[in-house]
Amino acid sequence: MIVVHHLNNSRSQRILWMLEEMGTDYEIKRYERNAKTQLAPPELAAVHPLGKSPVISDGDRIIAESGAIIEYLASLDDGKPFRFDPGSDEALQASYWVHFAEGSLMPPLLLRLVFEIVKSSPMPFFVKPIARAIAGQVTKNFIGPNIQRTMAFINDQLDGKQWLVGDTLSLADFQMSFPLEASVARGVINDEYPNIGRYVRAYQSRPAYQRALDRGGDYDYLCS
Repeated sequence: MIVVHHLNNSRSQRILWMLEEMGTDYEIKRYERNAKTQLAPPELAAVHPLGKSPVISDGDRIIAESGAIIEYLASLDDGKPFRFDPGSDEALQASYWVHFAEGSLMPPLLLRLVFEIVKSSPMPFFVKPIARAIAGQVTKNFIGPNIQRTMAFINDQLDGKQWLVGDTLSLADFQMSFPLEASVARGVINDEYPNIGRYVRAYQSRPAYQRALDRGGDYDYLCS
């Protein structure tokens, strides 16, 4: 049986959603972030050396990284509805979004978060205005425009579409779900990108998504 090593408020929530859509039996082993640092507990390092989530175990197999996990689950019999024929245009598009989520979308979002923390972190009074000014300029001139360009691209790709690839829910949607819902919840995505907001609200309303929330526990990235 598949075991999901699940960290609260993390990418592992999308793995639970995919498993619920698949109807596959699985177990959850829960881990809680440190309340002060928001880092994963050291116990996760016993599962995988990097000590991060998500990680799944399936028999003797230990699989880390969301994209690799989602591709593995899609390769199983129960995952067949969420993959495309190898070599098809749809398969190529799905692969693109699986890599896009962590390769193009997450880096500027993480940079934004880091510089927001810099601006609000305690520091000597004579350093604070300099640090805040630098963080503000980097966000305004580099991070912000990068995020806006990326979100505009995603919003355009979703125009008139229910799902990212073809007419059906696929591994591309599972992989893209976390950064988009986190962006909506944190105010990165607003009315300027209506297709993204509609898309996130639609998949979060699915029964399988709701079951995954029930099993996974508290999650801060729900969107109204």
